[in-house]
Amino acid sequence: MSTKKYTAAGTDIEEVKRRNAESGLSYNEVKALLAKTVGKGTAFTVIPIQKK
Repeated sequence: MSTKKYTAAGTDIEEVKRRNAESGLSYNEVKALLAKTVGKGTAFTVIPIQKK
């Protein structure tokens, strides 16, 4: 028999965890992916500023 855990507001904690796992990339995963791909043939090419 499983006992469901709820927050004070009545949110089913396990349901939130399940949905988060199915939702795709996390914020930090997106940041890491962008850090690897920015400037490599994307619209986000970084042009270094040269000091005079």
